[in-house]
Amino acid sequence: MFRRRFLQYVLASGLSATLAHLTPAFAQSDAETAPTSRIPARMGEGRPSITAQRTATLRAEHQILDQPRILDDPLALRIIGTPAESLVRADPQRDERLATLRAFVALRSRYAEDELARAVQRGVRQYVILGAGLDTFAYRNPYPGSRLRVFEVDHPATQSWKRARLHETGITIPDSLTFAPIDFEKQTLADGLKRAGFKTDEPAFFSLLGVVVYLTKDAVMETLRLVASLPSGSEIVFDYALPSSALSENERARRKVLASRVAAIGEPWITYFDPPSLASELRQLGFTHVQDLGPGEANDRYFKDRKDGLRVGGTAHLMEAGL
Repeated sequence: MFRRRFLQYVLASGLSATLAHLTPAFAQSDAETAPTSRIPARMGEGRPSITAQRTATLRAEHQILDQPRILDDPLALRIIGTPAESLVRADPQRDERLATLRAFVALRSRYAEDELARAVQRGVRQYVILGAGLDTFAYRNPYPGSRLRVFEVDHPATQSWKRARLHETGITIPDSLTFAPIDFEKQTLADGLKRAGFKTDEPAFFSLLGVVVYLTKDAVMETLRLVASLPSGSEIVFDYALPSSALSENERARRKVLASRVAAIGEPWITYFDPPSLASELRQLGFTHVQDLGPGEANDRYFKDRKDGLRVGGTAHLMEAGL
């Protein structure tokens, strides 16, 4: 399946753990275009992956349910389309059991955008969103095109669907955005970025969110190696999951249930990292600044003193690595 190959080359979006709680409105809005045969678990021809849609719904729900917001995204509701937006507004509490996951989806985007802002202040002018899915940063980019060019990297089918959704919802595609559709049957990530006008002689900021756990370690390291080959000042933010040996008994039990679900649909969780070992490997690749954000620090930094009790759980981390 081309989507499976796409995942192996670092371009996907979302968390398959949410598949058990799919939003019916997406199924309604896509019903006319759905093929009669079984589609790949994460994406059908001309449509984004189910999990990319589900992740977008979690971001939208965050705008309504959680105050104060961790991620302020005024386009989060519009991008999911009218049927899904109507459902979210009508019954926003239906997924409250996913509050921890919703918190992490909001956190990882907020953290990436915080680090991006620091990079822009240092003079970085290129931002590459790997596996962009329905991410909205490019359409609310606060910087002029001369200061920050955004590259959205994803499979051509996903980007075609997204362009249609942007048109339907009246979201303007800014001049500062370049779509970089990459079909890994035909080209590499480096080649695809070059064709899109990415400048390899200038530093860049990368984000890789909701992807790493689905990839082989070789695919993860190859992507990190590409970023490490760029000029000083380049940086990447990504999220990853801890190995089962680092989890509590209850966390391991929950992971076992979720892992069996995603494996059953052909998208198993493959790669986990131990924070110290990952930091060491990043330094070996040439990264000089490595910062791990675990759940304890994340909760202290972003969720402290909240009255609603919103917090992230203890099984996922965020990593920032720079040159």
